[in-house]
Amino acid sequence: MMINLDLAQLTAAVCGIATDAGNYLKEERRTFRREAVVEKHAHDYVSYVDKASEKRIVSALSALLPQAGFITEEDTAVYRNEPCWWVVDPLDGTTNYIHDNAPYCVSIALRNAEELLLGVVYEPCRNECFYGWKGGGAYRDGERLHVSDTDNIADALVVTELPYNYRQYAHTARHLLEQLYGKVGGIRMNGSAALAICYVAAGRFDGWLESFIGKWDYSAAALLVQEAGGEVTDFYGNSRFMEGHHIIASNGHLHPLLLQLAGEAMPAGM
Repeated sequence: MMINLDLAQLTAAVCGIATDAGNYLKEERRTFRREAVVEKHAHDYVSYVDKASEKRIVSALSALLPQAGFITEEDTAVYRNEPCWWVVDPLDGTTNYIHDNAPYCVSIALRNAEELLLGVVYEPCRNECFYGWKGGGAYRDGERLHVSDTDNIADALVVTELPYNYRQYAHTARHLLEQLYGKVGGIRMNGSAALAICYVAAGRFDGWLESFIGKWDYSAAALLVQEAGGEVTDFYGNSRFMEGHHIIASNGHLHPLLLQLAGEAMPAGM
């Protein structure tokens, strides 16, 4: 079933929903206690805040677009045969949140079987909303975004992370750090995949790569990088990355090198 969507109008509404959820996160952080945390997997945490945030978002999105299904991190809702689906991370950067450390954010994307349609990421600590829609560009609080023009790796600020699947990823992580350390302008880990990718779209970071992440981590921000003139692929260089869990996002100039480094040490089981 096909449905007609006004993506600009939908995006504006989703910005409001994401901001409301982000404000909830920030308010709850004032009284948050670590006793509320549950370990889903080794070093992978969840709390009542994640779950309550997701329920708020799912309820609001269901009212906004009843025809859409859901792909959510905390399994509040699931997709079946709907024409399009919301992809929701109610709290990206949970470990940061638990330790009262910025950044953390809310990430919401809309996609169909073929492509990403819109993306919104709201970061309450700096009160920044990143958003965009297919063919409409990427923005931060009304300002048009564009990726950086850095083309020399020695000047680049590159971001990577150490995912929870350390047994499969340790070799890849060592290789990336060994090859990047001392050769790039700087290496960072910020603890939020969604926000790090948004920073690539905004030109704050020049490249980012990580494996063993979920659709909810990267979908919204990946669209923003594309709309900001950057490039997004999986570790193999495939531009159809939406069903995978290893992603590279860059300004485009640095993509061949990051792709080469990732390919030299692909994680086991990939």
